[in-house]
Amino acid sequence: MKEIELARKYMDIFFETKDFDSLDLILDENLDFDGPLFKCKSAKEYIESLKASPPVNVSYEMVEEFRNPNSICYIYKFTKNCRSTLIVQTFHFNVGRISKIRLIFNPEEIS
Repeated sequence: MKEIELARKYMDIFFETKDFDSLDLILDENLDFDGPLFKCKSAKEYIESLKASPPVNVSYEMVEEFRNPNSICYIYKFTKNCRSTLIVQTFHFNVGRISKIRLIFNPEEIS
């Protein structure tokens, strides 16, 4: 899968299918995830956190998509329980898998 397909597949799983076990096919086992509410250093830890506390009543509206040879950046309007914030999310890749995800947003806007 190309990098853009991996990032889009991740968004589809997170927001639509909620089939978090299938993330194992697109995430590097040493996934480095860093966001304002959660950080982890493995795909297993990340997937288990999603299964333990799945995102509910969430949606997104894409604003911008940027690509370069090493990463993809999404800027989107994230809505949870009718409250919204702007999110910047970057994906980095290693040998056909997502190896790093960074999220930047103000959690107070959706709390």
